[in-house]
Amino acid sequence: NHLVFTGNPGTGKTTVARLIARIYNKIGLLSTGNFVEVDRSGLVAGYVGQTAIEVKNVMDTAKGGVLFIDEAYSLANGLQGDYGMEAIETLLKRMEDDREDMIVIVAGYPKLMEKFISSNPGLRSRFSKKIHFPDYDPDELLEILQYMVKKNGFMITEEALDLAYEELENRYNTRD
Repeated sequence: NHLVFTGNPGTGKTTVARLIARIYNKIGLLSTGNFVEVDRSGLVAGYVGQTAIEVKNVMDTAKGGVLFIDEAYSLANGLQGDYGMEAIETLLKRMEDDREDMIVIVAGYPKLMEKFISSNPGLRSRFSKKIHFPDYDPDELLEILQYMVKKNGFMITEEALDLAYEELENRYNTRD
């Protein structure tokens, strides 16, 4: 049940991971449905042996729910003296041990996540399901804007909507 979410920031990866925790709890796949979000700094320590303890503590907190690792690719940067690989190895062991009551979702940019999954043979077998979150297009972004305006009790003129759409379209077309 472990998942890889790929996509740019702001595409809904974290929100969907939270929803998965709640849904899987409601249908009985997870006992608590709790959601724990970490990045590299929450898993990797500065000294030998401490990283495994950090990963264990985070995974103990996530047991029964979803552990969401944002920018997971940063664990596999391969720098000398880096403890990211220790975090990955500890993570893999616990993913296997707790597979009945914990789901790990890793997220990040598509190319970097492929590099992450390739960094350790155990990752590919445990993360066999990948979901890509595409960027919102200008029409979707305008719809989100209109929803937020209405939700907060404001009104927006047609002229302002036209200007907003023009700006959204320009930013969408020049994104990298």
